[in-house]
Amino acid sequence: MARFDPTRPDFSPYGFSCVRWTPTPMSRCDRHNEIEINLLEGGRLLYLMGGQKVTVPSGRLAVFWAGMPHQILELEGLTEYFVLTIPLAWFLQWRLPDRLTQSILHGRLIVEADQGRLASDLTRLEEWSEDIQIGSEEHHHASLLEIEARLRRLALTMPMETPRRTKRRLPTVLGQQQLGRAEKMACFIAQNYAQPLTAETIGQHVDLHPNYAMTLFQRTFGTTLIKYVTQHRLWHAQRLLVTSDHLILKIALSSGFGSLSRFNEAFRQAFGCTPREYRRLHRSE
Repeated sequence: MARFDPTRPDFSPYGFSCVRWTPTPMSRCDRHNEIEINLLEGGRLLYLMGGQKVTVPSGRLAVFWAGMPHQILELEGLTEYFVLTIPLAWFLQWRLPDRLTQSILHGRLIVEADQGRLASDLTRLEEWSEDIQIGSEEHHHASLLEIEARLRRLALTMPMETPRRTKRRLPTVLGQQQLGRAEKMACFIAQNYAQPLTAETIGQHVDLHPNYAMTLFQRTFGTTLIKYVTQHRLWHAQRLLVTSDHLILKIALSSGFGSLSRFNEAFRQAFGCTPREYRRLHRSE
C-alpha cells in the first residue's frame, strides 16, 4: 500500500494513478501537477492546504488541484483511503462546468454534499485501480470516460454561480499542444513563484511571445498570469504564517513579494485581514 515519501522531489509526477494509501501525518507539504481525488470509507483527514486547515470527511468524494501545497496534519479513524490522480492537462481537456473547474483551479477543496454514493464510488475506484494496473489503452480510456462522467455529476451538486462571481468562459476549444503549454506555464510558476517572474520569462519557458502566453493562460485557467503568481505567493505565505515563527518581513520576501507593503496589500485584498491578524487567528485555533 502506498504512503507519502518525504524525500520525493517537489513536483515529481504521480501521473494517472488510483491506489489505496496508508495515511500518515506529513512532515512537509507535497505538490504535484495533477488533480487529486480522495475517498475515505471512514474517519477523517485534516489537511493544511495553502495556509488553511480543511477537513476531508468520510464517505464523500473530495477533489483538489495538487499543485497547491497540501499536507496531512492529523487523521482520525482510518487506516487507508483511495487516492486518484489525473494529469492536469487531461482534466482541462474535459471542459467540465466552470463552477467545478474554476473552483478547483483557484485552490478550493471540493467535497460532495452527501454520502449517498459511497458504495458505488468504492466499486468504481476498485475497478479504475485494476484498469490502470492492466495498463491497456482501452482499459485506460474506459476509466477516464467514467471519471469524467463522475466529476460532471459532482458538478451538478454545486451552486450554479461560479466562484467570486466571475463570468470567465473558455470561448473556444483549445488543442492538446496549447493545453500542454498552459500546463507547463502553471508548473513553471508553481516551482518559481518566489523568484522575480514576468510574462516574458514565463513565455520564454514555453517558447511563446509574452502576449500570446498571457492570452493562452487566461483562456485556460480563467485568471491572469500575474494573479496566478500572486496566488502561489500567498499560499506560501499563509503556510509560513501558520507553521513558523518567522518575521512577517522574512515571510513576505521568501514568498516572492518585493516589499512588505506590497505583501500586506495583496494579503488584505485576498483574505480581508493583515498577515499579523491571520497568524493570530489561526494560531489561536
